[in-house]
Amino acid sequence: MKLKVSLLIFLVAAALAACVDIPDFSDTPVIFYNGISQDTRIDTVQGTIQETEIVTVTINFEDGDGDLGASVAETQDTLNFTGKYLNVPNWNLEANYELVTMIQQKDSTWSESVLIGDRFKFFPILKTDGKAGPIKGKLDMNARFRKLGTAVPTKIKFKVRIIDRAFRISNQIETDPVTVRLWQ
Repeated sequence: MKLKVSLLIFLVAAALAACVDIPDFSDTPVIFYNGISQDTRIDTVQGTIQETEIVTVTINFEDGDGDLGASVAETQDTLNFTGKYLNVPNWNLEANYELVTMIQQKDSTWSESVLIGDRFKFFPILKTDGKAGPIKGKLDMNARFRKLGTAVPTKIKFKVRIIDRAFRISNQIETDPVTVRLWQ
């Protein structure tokens, strides 16, 4: 009797495991806007204490083959790894994510640029087992704004994209606006 019950439990467990659906995501990453937050930190720059506004953009992502991210060693290899991103059409950054900073002008229009500090940004490898397969999750991307004495409160927002290791570029999302102090 115990053998029959054990066999039945095993068969039920095997049947339930076979019912798990593997997500069918595109191999081109897809991102969704999750949120934006701010935090003020005190940094010491060349011996001087300075306030820095950290703006964190959170996105959700999906990728069919899980080839997202870069190792620390890869990000230090500008010749064989990071430099290849510069040659990708419509990308032109040594980075695996793009933060376009949009600054609201006095006439309420928005200017757009990738700030110098955002031209070399990599998030770590997200699927560490080395096997191709679907993944999804959240990513936090940070931008730093030093609060200089003459900085004025300015409304900003971001456009964000990511790129995978096969150089497939995601869709672009736009964040809600936040106010930071910028030197103008």
